[in-house]
Amino acid sequence: MKKEKLEGISFFEKYLSVWVALCIIAGVAIGKFLPIMPEFLSRFEYAQVSIPIAILIWLMIFPMMLKIDFSSIINSAKQPKGLTVTLVTNWLIKPFTMYAIALFFFKVVFKNFIADDLATEYLAGAILLGAAPCTAMVFVWSYLTKGNPVYTLVQVAVNDLFILVAFTPIVALLLGVSNVPVPYDTLFLSLFLFVILPFGGAYITRKHIIRTKGMEYFEKSFLPKFSNITITGLLLTLVIIFSFQGEIILNNPLHILLIAIPLTIQTVMIFAFAYYWAKAIPGGRAPEYLRMNERILEIVREFDTAKKPIAAVCHGAQILAAADVLKGRTCSAYPACAAEVKLAGGTYADIEVTEAVTDGHLITAPAWPAHPAWMAQFIQALGATVTI
Repeated sequence: MKKEKLEGISFFEKYLSVWVALCIIAGVAIGKFLPIMPEFLSRFEYAQVSIPIAILIWLMIFPMMLKIDFSSIINSAKQPKGLTVTLVTNWLIKPFTMYAIALFFFKVVFKNFIADDLATEYLAGAILLGAAPCTAMVFVWSYLTKGNPVYTLVQVAVNDLFILVAFTPIVALLLGVSNVPVPYDTLFLSLFLFVILPFGGAYITRKHIIRTKGMEYFEKSFLPKFSNITITGLLLTLVIIFSFQGEIILNNPLHILLIAIPLTIQTVMIFAFAYYWAKAIPGGRAPEYLRMNERILEIVREFDTAKKPIAAVCHGAQILAAADVLKGRTCSAYPACAAEVKLAGGTYADIEVTEAVTDGHLITAPAWPAHPAWMAQFIQALGATVTI
């Protein structure tokens, strides 16, 4: 399995972490020993947006946009689960956990290493970072991880809209101020450069190439020409960004390390939360067909063996039964699935339609009215505390 995955990754992509580290070192070195370069590039800025970096990010995004079948965007928006995960994670969880974790480290753990006024500035920076969801780079990481480009575009667009209405009140609440300026010129310019421009350019290019050369030429000859542009743009962007901050990083190496600790902890926690939430098994009639996919059953078994939280609702128990993970377990499900739970060696929990049941790392419920209780127990299984 591992060998098959690696065969689709080029040498350049396989050692991406190494190239990233080298580019960071190169950027810091340029900022220290050749400061004239970042000084020159910093002249090309408009509305706090670096034009050179904007061009590189555009080059990163454009190849991925070319792969999008634009007619399917509307259908992607009809898949609400992914949108719910990203919106709840980005706007109801990430800013507040970032604040709590940064406050604890900067004001308590690191108080002997960082002056109080400087710690307050770092805290403010962490809050701004936590309240601002990543947009442009999402396309790059989605491309590198072979994600769904259409659904990625939908999620980014929705989060960009939420920035307009949610960023200021969240930051104002956490910083304790009421006059947080929102750089609308920067926001709209970024939206144009990182979403609208590559979107429109890729749409026109794709339509033109397919119309004049055909789909086979587009997929087998045209797209491969852009295979390394995304990664090259990413690495050059890192060099430029770190060249801008090279002197500051070298003058405060300990602070950089200390700042990285809470940011890393919060990032891993958020990724884990969203990942496990996305792994919840849905109900409805879909499980009847999903249980026929052996890879899905393998994933369920892997989660069960590792004792990772598994949440299933309604007919989702059919997948659990097919994966053979219900022996000796208590499981709720839609009443029509009770026989399948029992045949799989489980104990059917005949509970109210608004309730859920937890058996170890397995969280189940009979139908959608149980979503509040079901989600609360699932979140608790992930290690969080839910109060109503």
